[in-house]
Amino acid sequence: MDSTRRFGKYRVEREVLDEQRLEEVTQRKTHSDTHPSVTEWLKDSSRCTVPKLKRSVLSSFPVLYWLPKYSVWDYGMPDLISGISVGIIHLPQGMAYALLASLPPVFGLYTSLYPALIYFFFGTSRHISIGTFTVLSIMVGSVTERLAPDGNFKINGTNITTEIDITARDSYRVQVAAATTVLGGLIQVALGLVKFGFVGTYLSEPLVRAYTTAAAAHAVVAQLKYVFGVSPTRFSGPLSLVYTLKDVCSLLPQTHLPTVVVSAVSMVFLVAAKELNSFLSPKLPVPVPVELITIVAVTLISNYAHLNSNYTISVVGEIPCGLSPPSVPDVSIFGEVIGDAFALAIVGYAISISLGKTFALKHGYKVDSNQELVALGLSNVVGGFFQCYSVCPSMSRSLVQETTGGKTQMAGVASALIVLVTILKLGPLFQELPKAVLAVIVFVNLKGMFKQYADVVTLWRRNKIDLVVWLVTWVSTLLLNLDLGLAASITFALLTVIFRTQMPTYSVLGNVPGTELYLDIETHREAKEIAGVTIFRSSATVYFANAELYLEALKEKSGLDISKMIIYKRRQEAKQKRRERRAERRAKRQAKRERRAQRAAKQQQQQQVFSVEEEAGWRDTCMDGNVTDNEEQGWTERENGTVFVIPTSPRAPDGHCRWEYLKGGDPDCTSLGWMSELQDGDTTTLGSSSEDTLSRDLERVSLGSLGKWTWDIHSIILDLSTANFIDTVAIKAMKNIFQDFSEIDVDIYMAGCQASVVEQLELGDFFSESITKRQLFASVHDAVLYCLNHRGATSFPRCESSVVSMIR
Repeated sequence: MDSTRRFGKYRVEREVLDEQRLEEVTQRKTHSDTHPSVTEWLKDSSRCTVPKLKRSVLSSFPVLYWLPKYSVWDYGMPDLISGISVGIIHLPQGMAYALLASLPPVFGLYTSLYPALIYFFFGTSRHISIGTFTVLSIMVGSVTERLAPDGNFKINGTNITTEIDITARDSYRVQVAAATTVLGGLIQVALGLVKFGFVGTYLSEPLVRAYTTAAAAHAVVAQLKYVFGVSPTRFSGPLSLVYTLKDVCSLLPQTHLPTVVVSAVSMVFLVAAKELNSFLSPKLPVPVPVELITIVAVTLISNYAHLNSNYTISVVGEIPCGLSPPSVPDVSIFGEVIGDAFALAIVGYAISISLGKTFALKHGYKVDSNQELVALGLSNVVGGFFQCYSVCPSMSRSLVQETTGGKTQMAGVASALIVLVTILKLGPLFQELPKAVLAVIVFVNLKGMFKQYADVVTLWRRNKIDLVVWLVTWVSTLLLNLDLGLAASITFALLTVIFRTQMPTYSVLGNVPGTELYLDIETHREAKEIAGVTIFRSSATVYFANAELYLEALKEKSGLDISKMIIYKRRQEAKQKRRERRAERRAKRQAKRERRAQRAAKQQQQQQVFSVEEEAGWRDTCMDGNVTDNEEQGWTERENGTVFVIPTSPRAPDGHCRWEYLKGGDPDCTSLGWMSELQDGDTTTLGSSSEDTLSRDLERVSLGSLGKWTWDIHSIILDLSTANFIDTVAIKAMKNIFQDFSEIDVDIYMAGCQASVVEQLELGDFFSESITKRQLFASVHDAVLYCLNHRGATSFPRCESSVVSMIR
């Protein structure tokens, strides 16, 4: 089928629209119409109406929107089944991840209870499961171990060993974790209230995935002591991972064999059960809770075999029955943990909003990023008063909640009830659970994060810059720890954005024959540059960081070195003025000679006097510069690849002559094969005794210089369609471009400016008597048509006549 019939075609006939005419046609509103004043904005914000109050309440308490519409018949049973499934997963993960935070396991259960209930009232996502998470647990653990190391709680023992007051140490670590959590929650609430929810967008997907991958390595190293039954020295700060791993390796000869056996058996069983669970998942209504089965089985074995007393295998220990009363966190710790709290707030929110938007897109509802920030912050603040540590959604639990049929936030309430029953009644049953089993559960649940190493191969094929961000994030997080690593990663990611906008791709556009499309002539063979017109485009917006580079690229792409050309032009204009003054002096001397000749004729000495005066005049002319008539006609000079042609046309009404600048063109055009004798940096006067011969010489330079088709550059069009803003530095740079190029008689036009950019140009006093909106066009094609009509296609129209006819 013919391509025209397949895709169709269109024909538009309209006038060429510059910005001034476009505003008249479209009746563009003024800035004051579209942007209310500060006073009006304050009045509108402070005005309270019933609809506005209702929207505010519903946005602050989303539960009031969906709970009255909740259908028990449609959603009740799916939410209950999903909540029970997720609650069962909460139990082993809560206790296991508490060890990552260097806290007693029961505080992991608390963390799985209170925040989920708070999120029920304020959250907008229906499928995420709030609670403990690997990365945040590791980050909290780095804070607790830094502020409450074992060395601060030593008590006198025998002369050989030194004991540690574990009760006092754990109590202080709980205070540190609670204070960090409350402070991080307050930061999240504050950011949410000021509508700073977009902060999470600065954590790109490669950065988050690399960060969680490196955090998984921290989690593995932190659990090695429980797997091998050794007691390495605790390190904090940069390179702590390396020091800890080195210490664990040095202690391997002291490995506790019964602990290793329990770890190995548990790991084999968990891996096999999870693989079987994945294989049978399409046929199972709910996943089999293999972690809970493992915990129950090993707890029973440990209880009846007395693994702690007979084989000195470390167990969970006493788990208090019931809930602990709320307490105010120690605010004196805030100053020491503010950096860690901010990192926890940002990472937790980034994970939460990414998961929330993923499920919202899949199921067709909306997640409010600012409200999610507030909801997560309130969950942390309230949880911190009940000795919880920082929370965020878990990918594994959220997937279980979604795949088992969860419909609303009621599933989170059901899972919290399962945890509550365990804390109130079943907690003491897990006192004989070996800690090695919890460490193995952490290992097995990190499988998904370790699969993220495949991102390196994927990003290598897709985007090298994202790959560098991934690698830098991974390395910095491993070596600098989670807090400093996050700061370094975000800084580097932002620098890549700055570098990419500071060093964009600059291109010269050409017309696709038969269309109004303009594409890069270097990447599109059929795109033909318009004779006499250079169309310049940057792939990024012009602002203070790249304004100077924009000007340099314009010089390079257009082939016009403005500074040198201005100097050259002024030098030649000075020479021209000197020649004019010499011509005036010659005219005066000639008039004087004529008057003398007339007087001599009266004295009957005309023949002798005329001969003497002619000889004297000839000598004076030679002494004044040996100027020929040809020099006054016109000449050319080649400098840095550009041929300069001084015009032979009469002066314009303003007293200035139009200059022409000849530029190498399409090598496909027929060349005359004439190699110019002009060399770079040399000035040559075209010797000729007549004006016709001089014109032919100029045409030979124009069409045959260096064997390529060349034309005069009379217009440059700046395509600003990629610019979404323009600052004062860029406005000043644009002004300089207009002024500099006008000084060498090259017209500058702008095309494709968005309305916001035009407004910023107006506010920045860009327009004046010399720069008007007549030089801004709605599109590149409008600007090209205007240039061709205003200045013509070229001074030498043979080769490009077909292109010009197509454009018109």
